[in-house]
Amino acid sequence: MEYIDYYKILGVSKTATPEEIKKAYRKLARKHHPDLNPNDAEAGKLFQQINEANEVLSDSEKRKKYDQHGKDWKNADHFEQARKQQQQSGYAGSNPFESAGNPFGNRGEYHSYEDGDGDFSDFFASMFGNRGGRGNRQAHFKGQDYRATLQMNLSDAYKAHPQTFTVNGKNIRITVPAGVENGQEIKIAGYGAPGVNGGPKGDLYITIEIKNNTSYVRKGNDLYANVPLDLYKAILGGEELVNTLSGTVKMKVAAETQNGTKVRLKGKGFPVYKKDGLFGDLYLTYQIQIPKNLTEQERELFRQLANQSQK
Repeated sequence: MEYIDYYKILGVSKTATPEEIKKAYRKLARKHHPDLNPNDAEAGKLFQQINEANEVLSDSEKRKKYDQHGKDWKNADHFEQARKQQQQSGYAGSNPFESAGNPFGNRGEYHSYEDGDGDFSDFFASMFGNRGGRGNRQAHFKGQDYRATLQMNLSDAYKAHPQTFTVNGKNIRITVPAGVENGQEIKIAGYGAPGVNGGPKGDLYITIEIKNNTSYVRKGNDLYANVPLDLYKAILGGEELVNTLSGTVKMKVAAETQNGTKVRLKGKGFPVYKKDGLFGDLYLTYQIQIPKNLTEQERELFRQLANQSQK
């Protein structure tokens, strides 16, 4: 019987945990399943080997015997029986198959338990069937997941955003919740590929790509922006109209406001994802604008102010 390295087939080490074996099996079985690889004989053969490897390595007792006896692991009990008979008879040789109590026949007559097809071990054939008509067991696999990308503007992400996708000719209408972030992934269960052998459908994953079409900088749920402020208003004080994503706000500017002064508008930032009524804050930085194209009269007034401030 040809030796099959089950660990190599699943791509795991000999010290792999049951969880690692299970994860590796599911990944490979889904990839090489015959229904997903029609007319691919190699994929079909590999799929069978993957199932065989999992049947052995996922069972602690079978795995122990396989680690000890390799390709002959299924006959481990017979080996032990022969060894005991050898000890009881006082036979000192190193080969239990030469013992008169050998259950496999005399020397030179050891029978392998290879299946008639010659491609896989007898254990696989007994578990999954062969041309001789033995039982066949099929696993159920979840269908493949679909992935899509949705591009939207920052101003659209501020509100719940309806969107329609077409997947395999079927229109899927969803509403992207307000506050979604750039790079965020949204899962829509059951809208992937059909399952295999009656398994569940895959899922649809949508990755959000947000383009900033505003003057704001978004950091989490907070927004940041610069506000130009003319020199006269900065000195004398007054009111300033500021645009926010929820509308225009009238700000009161204190007299003698300095360049770079920062103010916070609480609750005027970005909505918190899936938390109705909760918003971040809007942080504004005043940038005082120096007047240009002054008339001679205006320059004279500034000179008078400068002289006055030096006294």
